[in-house]
Amino acid sequence: MGILAGRISNGAAFVTRAKWQSKAWFLLLVALASACSGAPSAPPTGTSTESPGPNPLPTHTREESLGPDAVRMGPATDPHPPILHSSEWLPPLPLPGPINTAGAEDSPFITPDGETFLFFFTPNAQIPPEQQLMDGVTGLYISRREGESWGEPQRLVLQDPGELALDGCGFLQGELLWFCSARQGNLRDIDLWFADLRDGSASNWRNAGAAINLELNTGEMHLSADGQSLFFHAPRPGADDFDLYVARRLGDGWSPAEPLAALNSEASEGWPFVSEDGAELWFTRFYLGAPAIFRSSWTGSEWSAPELILSSFAGEPTLDRLGNLYFVHHYVVDDVIIEADIYYSNPS
Repeated sequence: MGILAGRISNGAAFVTRAKWQSKAWFLLLVALASACSGAPSAPPTGTSTESPGPNPLPTHTREESLGPDAVRMGPATDPHPPILHSSEWLPPLPLPGPINTAGAEDSPFITPDGETFLFFFTPNAQIPPEQQLMDGVTGLYISRREGESWGEPQRLVLQDPGELALDGCGFLQGELLWFCSARQGNLRDIDLWFADLRDGSASNWRNAGAAINLELNTGEMHLSADGQSLFFHAPRPGADDFDLYVARRLGDGWSPAEPLAALNSEASEGWPFVSEDGAELWFTRFYLGAPAIFRSSWTGSEWSAPELILSSFAGEPTLDRLGNLYFVHHYVVDDVIIEADIYYSNPS
């Protein structure tokens, strides 16, 4: 649930735009339809689906889900390492500790205090979504900081026992968890949902409603610290590419989406991150055939021209308030994504 894609085309080690954006989610809908009896029905706006009891625990760990052919990549074996274009950060490295495996870690998010980390995991970047749906381990994970390292990640269960869902792209503000989900009863193929997150356990998951999922057509998102501005990507009208938008809170609802004209280009822009003070907007743009990370600064009246920070299969930036930068990096060998890891870069 991020920019993770399964294959590369055109004989060059570049993620194709179509693969990057679609990720074959239509296959997931086929799986949902065949696995669930009856036709899907959309719940009323804001309907809450409360867990009837404690969340069921996954049946196996991430390490146990990795097949015998799983390959653990790293800087020494990476033919296309991330390229840093700024002197403000140190050279990027894979995140130490238990978060990265020989599977695919993707779609990172860190809270401003640097204490809580969310990410998406699937054991094999090349398997189709309908197999991810049924493997019992693919989904959204949470890890808490333990001193200088991270605690063992735990899967967040965000569906009732016996019901199917594929969840990812987590965003946490206080105890309110936003996440995207492909499941029966959605208003769209993939909807944004809310859940209450307390002590590492999620409950009271509910659809974010028609205003966010239908009227704004919100893709992956980031909410400003004051909760008043919703930054997100959505399909560009009349095109397959994404653009960046912002909506402002109006009472219990949202204003119409405003395109961020200073940041949008002929390429795809998406996966926004806004700093806690609102002074910086980070995002992913398709650059030289692969995802790259850009930054823009708020001048007081407009967003500045985007600055390239990282390129070469680097995407979905997230930062803590100390300026430590985290992102996903895909390892590409012979036109195939072998795996993905979360990387970090500390301020220099």
